[in-house]
Amino acid sequence: MSVATPPMRGLYLVTPDWDDSARLFSAVDAALAGQPALLQYRNKSTDAARRLNEASRLAALCRRAGVPFIVNDDLELALRVEADGVHLGRDDGALERARERLGADRMLGVTCYNDVARAEAAEVLGADYVAFGAMFPSPSKPQAVVATPAVLSLARQRCAVPVAAIGGITLENAAPLVAAGADLLAVISDVFMAADVAARAAAYGALFDGATPPARP
Repeated sequence: MSVATPPMRGLYLVTPDWDDSARLFSAVDAALAGQPALLQYRNKSTDAARRLNEASRLAALCRRAGVPFIVNDDLELALRVEADGVHLGRDDGALERARERLGADRMLGVTCYNDVARAEAAEVLGADYVAFGAMFPSPSKPQAVVATPAVLSLARQRCAVPVAAIGGITLENAAPLVAAGADLLAVISDVFMAADVAARAAAYGALFDGATPPARP
C-alpha cells in the first residue's frame, strides 16, 4: 500500500447526493459517530462552489472524527480540500498521473466493476484499494455493471490491496460479501436513510468482528 493508514476494513460510507447541504452535514456528523473505515464525498452536481463548500466542510468533520476522507471522481477537488485521497472510475483520468499528484501520503481508490485484471493493473499503478460492483441492484446506479461475490474472492487472491464491494448493499445482504473477501462495504442509502444513522453505521463495523477473511497472496 502506498499510503500509511490504519487497516482498511469495515464500512466505506458514501455520501448521498442531496440538495440540502445542512441536512448532509448533519447526517454525516451522525454517521461518523459509528466510526466508518472511510467516508467518500460523491456528488455529481455541476455547481463547483457548492461542491467545494461541501467537500471542505466534510473534510473538517472527518478530520475531527479521525476518519479518512475521500473525494469521488475529482482529483482537483480532492487536492484543494486536502482530502486523504480520491476514488476514480474508468473515465476519471490516468491512474499514473493521479498517483503522481497525490504523492505517497494520500490514497488512490479505483473502481474495477467486475474486472479483476483491471484491479491487478491498478495495483501496479499505485492503487491503495480496488472496488467491485454493483453487487446488487443499486438506486444510485441503476445501470451499473454487475459483479458477484466470486469476483471479490478472486480479487482477494490476486491483489494485495484491500477489496471493496459496492452497489445495493444492506445489512441484510452484506455478510456473504464479507465472507467472500470484501474488506470494505461501500454503502449510501442503507445508512443515510436509516432512522438511527450512527447505529446503522456501527452495525456494519460489527459484521467484521471475528470474521476471518480469506487469505491474501
